[in-house]
Amino acid sequence: MYRQRTKIIQIGNRFIGGGNTVLIQSMTNTKTEDVKATVEQIRALTAAGCEIIRSAVPTMEAAKALAEIKKEIEIPLVADIHFDYKLAIAAIENGADKIRINPGNIGGRNKIREVVNAARERSIPIRVGVNSGSLEKELVDKYQGVTAEGLVESALDKIYMIEELGYDNLVVSIKSSDVMMCARAHELIVQKMRYPLHVGITEAGTLFSGNIKSAAGLAIILSKGIGDTVRVSLTGDPLEEIKSAKCILKTLGLRKGGIEVVSCPTCGRTRIDLIGLANAVESMVQDIPLDIKVAVMGCVVNGPGEAKEADIGIAGGKGEGLLIKKGEIIRKVPETELLACLREELENWKS
Repeated sequence: MYRQRTKIIQIGNRFIGGGNTVLIQSMTNTKTEDVKATVEQIRALTAAGCEIIRSAVPTMEAAKALAEIKKEIEIPLVADIHFDYKLAIAAIENGADKIRINPGNIGGRNKIREVVNAARERSIPIRVGVNSGSLEKELVDKYQGVTAEGLVESALDKIYMIEELGYDNLVVSIKSSDVMMCARAHELIVQKMRYPLHVGITEAGTLFSGNIKSAAGLAIILSKGIGDTVRVSLTGDPLEEIKSAKCILKTLGLRKGGIEVVSCPTCGRTRIDLIGLANAVESMVQDIPLDIKVAVMGCVVNGPGEAKEADIGIAGGKGEGLLIKKGEIIRKVPETELLACLREELENWKS
């Protein structure tokens, strides 16, 4: 897939932009001041595939906690700052690998200059974040509502402000909970600047609706070659954000690796617990480091044919099922042994 070429930005030990791999982000929901809980959550997210993590810094205690958190984690740590420029400076001093601010709510130009100077001293990138929910009143009035054009103008104003202070170590995010507005804003802004973009549909919603909105929005944006790091914003366990982001990136061909599970919808021919079996297979393969496709089919009539494009698959019948490799039936096994049989084949896989 064609990728927009942007400036390369280093965040801790990772690089984004310039055609580098699109990295997966999430945000902790622990109290950042609780170092133990925050570290535990970051480690779990890292194991699941998170590559950059962001934590809220609402207090000076939280800013100081970053130094301790950094000692215990492996991935870059981003400090999320609102309203108080002193917290941004303290976060930088305590080892944040990047800070996320909205220059519009961090204070006047002099305060922004102090933040920029602190970031410059340590070569820390600043993520300039603009959300539709906080668009300035004058821009809402100018465009007669919250619009993609207004979001872009707001973001560019903030970018220019920091550039005028002599700093261009920037990442940009321009988000909305409106999928089409968000997509349009990204299409517009890449015509006007070349900083890497952190993309996502903000406040997407619950696990169900949020995944649908995020998949739809990210598909539109990423398929145009736009985006250098992503977050799927869900109201729920942050681990679910990582699972969803990985799946979206793989579906769009932006990531390889890991087992892809495909399964058929149920129908009147289904004589096994296909829903339970497919979910069990999807959970089982999470810890198997293969880059292959596994099919789970509910019908021995069409199953072998439907599974031909998969590397391996199982197709269930009444009380029994078939193990299929490259479209060829290998053997028949009892339904109760299908899952174990599949796992054994995967653990002994030879390409």
